[in-house]
Amino acid sequence: MSSFKTVALIGRYDSPDVATALATMGDYLRKQGREVLVEKETAASCGLSGFPVADFDEIGARADLAVVQGGDGSMLNAARHLAVHQVPLVGVNLGRLGFMTDIASVKMLDAMADILAGRHTIEERTMLAVEVRRNGGTEFSTFVLNEVVVNKGAVLRLIEILVHIDGESVYDLRSDGLIVATPTGSTAYALSSDGPILQPSVPAFALVPICPHTLSNRPIIVSDRSVIEITLRRSIDARLHLDGQLECKLLEGDQVRIGRAQHTIAFVHPPGYSYYAMLREKLHWGKIL
Repeated sequence: MSSFKTVALIGRYDSPDVATALATMGDYLRKQGREVLVEKETAASCGLSGFPVADFDEIGARADLAVVQGGDGSMLNAARHLAVHQVPLVGVNLGRLGFMTDIASVKMLDAMADILAGRHTIEERTMLAVEVRRNGGTEFSTFVLNEVVVNKGAVLRLIEILVHIDGESVYDLRSDGLIVATPTGSTAYALSSDGPILQPSVPAFALVPICPHTLSNRPIIVSDRSVIEITLRRSIDARLHLDGQLECKLLEGDQVRIGRAQHTIAFVHPPGYSYYAMLREKLHWGKIL
């Protein structure tokens, strides 16, 4: 018997298809004898009724599994809220690419049957801990799953940043910005900026410059035990972007400190999941376009 007794449902807030998918999954889970919780904002936006509603803290305290129905953005949001509670996630793709939501919506009940029966694998994904230091104090801190991005903001002028890794100077970089990506995030913004793809179990982070002024400033891979410090030397409107969802304005002299988070997020995969098969499908490898 599966240890997933209480299951939380989380969905996109802007898709008319999500409410139907959530209700279908919720009804199925109840028939399997599971307690079902629906995340508060999801329930409000989808008009979903008939299930207990809970915020992320309550889900963290009560749920054994969270089913995220949407796209990668929905998974990123859920991961930031639930990783500290060690609630594993399973993703049903109702978005576009779906690098993290690996279950097709038409197969979601079959996949859930396997998962509830114990036929699944659990994969731990590394997260980043990030903080902004200003005038000797901490201005902002959070956790992210995909990437931390320092960029030039709305002004079309390069920024200048100093990058240190474990206290040693690496870059004095003039560019549109810099991406620090986890293996999970290596297939997101970093990939579109000519960064490498990191297999999820590789203990490393990718540093990917965005449109560097000096073309010899290339992406580098560092150990995920490294501490990365980015100091904003010159800019007019620099911004810090986190998983493409959170934003913080940066000032000259600010330092962004990035390291491996103490906790990870667990992804639950149904039988037959393959990371490389997912890459072949999503990136159209081997196909004539």
